[in-house]
Amino acid sequence: MKYLAGIYSAFVWGSGQLLNKQKLKALIFFLFQTAFVSIEILTAPVWRQAAADSLGQGAFQWDFYFSRIQHYLSDIQDYGFHFYGFFTKNLWGLFTLGKNARTYNEEGGIFNPIYDHSIVLMLGGIIALCVLALFIAIWVWNIRDAYKTRVKLDGGAKITSIDWFKALWKERFEMIMITPGMLMVIFISIVPIIFAILVAFTNYNANFIPPRRLVEWKGFETFGSIFGMKIWGLTFLKIFIWTVVWAFLATFTAYAFGLFQALVLRSKVVKARQVWRAIFILPWAVPGLVSMLIFKVMLNQEGAINQLLLKAGLISEAIPFLSNTWWARACLIIVNIWLGFPYFMALISGVLTTIPQEQYEAAQIDGANTLQQFRSITLPFIFASTAPQLLMSVTFNFNNFNMIYFLTGGGPANPSLQMAGDTDILISWIFKLTLDQRMYNYASALSIMIFIIVASVSAWNLLRTRAFKEN
Repeated sequence: MKYLAGIYSAFVWGSGQLLNKQKLKALIFFLFQTAFVSIEILTAPVWRQAAADSLGQGAFQWDFYFSRIQHYLSDIQDYGFHFYGFFTKNLWGLFTLGKNARTYNEEGGIFNPIYDHSIVLMLGGIIALCVLALFIAIWVWNIRDAYKTRVKLDGGAKITSIDWFKALWKERFEMIMITPGMLMVIFISIVPIIFAILVAFTNYNANFIPPRRLVEWKGFETFGSIFGMKIWGLTFLKIFIWTVVWAFLATFTAYAFGLFQALVLRSKVVKARQVWRAIFILPWAVPGLVSMLIFKVMLNQEGAINQLLLKAGLISEAIPFLSNTWWARACLIIVNIWLGFPYFMALISGVLTTIPQEQYEAAQIDGANTLQQFRSITLPFIFASTAPQLLMSVTFNFNNFNMIYFLTGGGPANPSLQMAGDTDILISWIFKLTLDQRMYNYASALSIMIFIIVASVSAWNLLRTRAFKEN
């Protein structure tokens, strides 16, 4: 008997609950099934097409409406697609990415008014999968609930629908409250992420832009091209190495300079420390984009820095700050120090105030000098306190698109690289492949690789935190 309730609910949602004499709960689950079936049936084009045919007679006629539907049913081979509802149509589109491309006649007009758009079909299929997964979860919940309630009833318990709702509200209050937000996250964040991942397994690029040409599934072909073709593999390797070098150099140089400034401002020799601290915070307060564009103008061949050096007689010709590979990379590091050190200075200044003074007094009694105190007490304490922020800064700089794009634009150009410059990092290379070259599949594949790298570092950082270990 206890299995019978679950079996009933597997076919007709809520019927198991009805068997358990929980009418209100049975009605709610049945309404979910009704909504599921209605979405599929009522979104089929056959209903709209039959209505349009009926209205074409001058006025809507129910007899003619149903006769048209009968006509479509009798000729299912030709009109089968008209019976595809929301789920079947979108899932068909996700798996096939369409069958009919848009074609043109000799005069340039559209030849076939009904055509498929692969990207729209893919996106619709992802949404349909998410909605279907939601209904499947409700279906499983409906079966489990019918079975578990039957077991309790057989054990002598008395559970009404009202009792169940009260228990659900009390025990699952947090889940009920976060469900609307979770659904929004699924459709605003998760769906685009899934879409971006799936693009990597297609041939969606400048040569296959729907609806003129349909996109096709290509499996791991894109990843094979990145690692298998020499020019793609070489470009990826060089840019990846520079991205890693840039991430660590940009982080640790800003960190080191911030540490230096924090120690200097803590010194008793420095007067008006509050004033100096406020001045050093200014680069952080000014919008980074503004600072980058100003530095770009100043570092130009005809910029202020070259002009000052030429007039002072320190150089005989303009320095190619942004047109030479090594100069451009050095400028990126220096400008990043300017923009990044105030954050670390403020962070480390706060940490310095938490170091117990008794440790310094004990070290002085033992005869330790200032350098030894710094190396044995100050530096380990600072590093232990700021290590999570340091690692997060590394991951941030790994994807620091703004600095590369607005200062050097990824340049100078390098003909040996595939659509990339010498200062491009992976994220700026992806931007160029997407916006300039429309190579969406390659950009998506590279994005997946970046995600794996950044997610691994972030997960490792999270697992090492005290809060995670305590939980």
